[in-house]
Amino acid sequence: MSRIRFGIVGSGWRTEFFLRIAKALPERFEVCGVMVRNEEKARKFTEAWQVPVYRSIASLVEEGKPAFVITSVPWDANPGVIEELVSCNMPVLSETPPAPDLNALIEMNEKHRSARIQVAEQYAFQPIHAARIAIAGSGKLGTVTQAQVSAAHGYHGISLIRKLLGVTSENARIQAYRFTAPLVKGPGRGGPPEQDEQSNSEQVIASLEFDGKLGVYDFTGDQYFSWIRSPRVLVRGERGEINNREVRYLKDYLTPIELELRRLNAGEDGNLEGFYHKGIMAGEEWVYRNPFVPGRLSDDEIAIATCLAKMGEYAAGGPDFYSLAEASQDHYISLMINESLKTGEPVQTETQGWWK
Repeated sequence: MSRIRFGIVGSGWRTEFFLRIAKALPERFEVCGVMVRNEEKARKFTEAWQVPVYRSIASLVEEGKPAFVITSVPWDANPGVIEELVSCNMPVLSETPPAPDLNALIEMNEKHRSARIQVAEQYAFQPIHAARIAIAGSGKLGTVTQAQVSAAHGYHGISLIRKLLGVTSENARIQAYRFTAPLVKGPGRGGPPEQDEQSNSEQVIASLEFDGKLGVYDFTGDQYFSWIRSPRVLVRGERGEINNREVRYLKDYLTPIELELRRLNAGEDGNLEGFYHKGIMAGEEWVYRNPFVPGRLSDDEIAIATCLAKMGEYAAGGPDFYSLAEASQDHYISLMINESLKTGEPVQTETQGWWK
């Protein structure tokens, strides 16, 4: 298997995920360069990561010769960076979301309809979510009609709801609510809290009524790091349901089956295989296998590595895995949730041009 060679534009927090993955899986991935415009940041980045650093997109493309380039930049800068890469005939793996607002999404889709662009939405590739999506699509639950997701913010959470429900371009009636309550602060990107401190935690709950299907979005931003606010997912069909890690379904109308989504890791309890995630089983069936064994990656890094692998296939002529249209739809729905929060009234989505 040949290594996937890619470049990155940007040097922020997310960029380090891609670099860690390439360092952990050198046989699979190679970072040919990172574009950093600021001279001081470029110097520090070179010292920290020992990868080639370029000062322009043109030099990254011409000298680095990547198979594709990742844009890891702020929302408002992303459209311009994508346009520059497309003008270089370079396949793009875009940051999420690809553009900040609806007008920018519409303009980007119209301008780059034939460009080779995918979006780095990783949540559906995290092991537990991938396992749930596999079961939801297997038919064991019957037709999935409800997905309640409290696992990720905004467009990330919407992407999980859509995939669990099996909807794409269908429109939705949305009603959103905001609730604020006190919460003891937990860790953040910088590490554990330094003192016992309380702050206000904002929770957003939204119902998304598709045609005969219901999505419930529920999230508070503290969940990503909090030790006391856990993710929750409920998926229901007429023959069964997934409740977090419990799976219940009917083999026939008299035979209920109950299974646990069981996580298997190497290196635990004296096991000498190494230390890595193997996959997830439901009963005697593997519902998810980690494609990056024996890499020592977190679940989110496994998911991002999956995006990289799929992007390598896409850049070589393979299929979409999370298209610009899909990404635009998820962010559009997220924007409409914000609109309902602003007005206090239900809103109705409309079919956008990226599906036409």
